[in-house]
Amino acid sequence: MARAVTENFHEMVVEVETETPGTYAKLCGLTSRTVNRSSNMSTSEVPDCDSEALPAAVERDVQSQEVTISGTGVWAAQSHGTMMDWWYSGATKNIRVGHLKAEPGDTEYETGPAYLVNLNNTAERGTKVTAEIEIQFDGLPTRTAAESGT
Repeated sequence: MARAVTENFHEMVVEVETETPGTYAKLCGLTSRTVNRSSNMSTSEVPDCDSEALPAAVERDVQSQEVTISGTGVWAAQSHGTMMDWWYSGATKNIRVGHLKAEPGDTEYETGPAYLVNLNNTAERGTKVTAEIEIQFDGLPTRTAAESGT
């Protein structure tokens, strides 16, 4: 029996493009990150043509898809300027989600423009300031496959 190959925390990263196009930096301080990929569905009730007395079947189609990222952690000085500027600009920034342990040919990066939708801080006496963020891709990200030897 073969054991599953797993990915550790530091091998799933969220990175934001820096002032140098094509160069990305990890968001510092996040101790939890979640990537949500969801399909928004449309449904149709389809009747039975032979016997309309029978219940209709519900058929589904993917209407749209979206990828969002949420994260929590400590508020790191290294990411303070990036996060504040991004949120206050109301603009997209290029980001990428990296799966650094992806097998050759599998998706290693999901890259594209995204909005910083929520940026929340909490300060509690005796503890570090924390952060909670939500990022939404503007459209679906581009998937880039891992190359052999990565």
